[in-house]
Amino acid sequence: MTDLAIAANGLRKSYGDKTVLDGVDLAVPEGTVFSLLGPNGAGKTTAVKILSTLISPDPAGGEIRVGGHDLAADPQAVRAAIGVTGQFSAVDGLITGEENMLLMADLHHLPRREGRRVAAELLERFDLTDAAQKPASTYSGGMKRRLDIAMTLVGDPRIIFLDEPTTGLDPRARHNMWQIIRQLVTGGVTVFLTTQYLEEADELADRIAVLHDGTIAAEGSADELKRLIPGGHVRLRFTDPAAYHNAAATLHDVTRHDETLALQLPSDGSQRQLRAILDRLDTAGIEADELTVHTPDLDDVFFALTGPADLPHQSKETAR
Repeated sequence: MTDLAIAANGLRKSYGDKTVLDGVDLAVPEGTVFSLLGPNGAGKTTAVKILSTLISPDPAGGEIRVGGHDLAADPQAVRAAIGVTGQFSAVDGLITGEENMLLMADLHHLPRREGRRVAAELLERFDLTDAAQKPASTYSGGMKRRLDIAMTLVGDPRIIFLDEPTTGLDPRARHNMWQIIRQLVTGGVTVFLTTQYLEEADELADRIAVLHDGTIAAEGSADELKRLIPGGHVRLRFTDPAAYHNAAATLHDVTRHDETLALQLPSDGSQRQLRAILDRLDTAGIEADELTVHTPDLDDVFFALTGPADLPHQSKETAR
């Protein structure tokens, strides 16, 4: 466990008769991005609050270590090792960006000169120097989130909890935030990320855990989770009924959709399988009007593990 930034055994939390976390085990290696996925109310934020010492777990749970420190025995050491950026910005809009940074430096008890140096370096690092003297209320959503993370880094934490950090950001600001997270990890920081954007977890996370009904439904790399879900297929569509019927007779293991003149074949989406399908059609002199490939993605994993109604499904089919 010495190379784990976060290790939790049997993490539990209940409020009255409502169980939010029911024996969650977590193991997050140092210098990686660990993403916790789950629908609203799954317990993601509760897990972050426990691991960051904001609330206490139920006593029935097991040992929790963050940054090598026992959370129950030495919470102050845990707080010194971590930074937290919550769902809602901690930025004070009534003061400037620089004043927000200096306030954080004071809270970390940095000497005045050291605090100013750290604030200036972080404002420059997050491309906020030009806006440093402006009230934070005038910042865009992306600028506020950058300032929020910069404030989190004042104490030089080695573990950062990012609780849905890109919620409400436009696509450009979201991609900028992804780049910031990658740079943090390159510098050796461990990032514990909760998100509802499946693409975000796919892009950033070394390991992903799907939280559902208070337990971890599945955990692994993005590729490992995708392999849990069957359903990859190739879909061929025709406009000529004769070509459609000939293709159905030529190909094996097809599912017919007579009303749309479409055929569906199981496939892992590999080039070898696609070539085999096209070769059989070419040999028979048959040409499809449209070919689409669908391989399972994190959307499929999420829906399979948590149910279809939690997020809107966007197909990841590719037309060829």
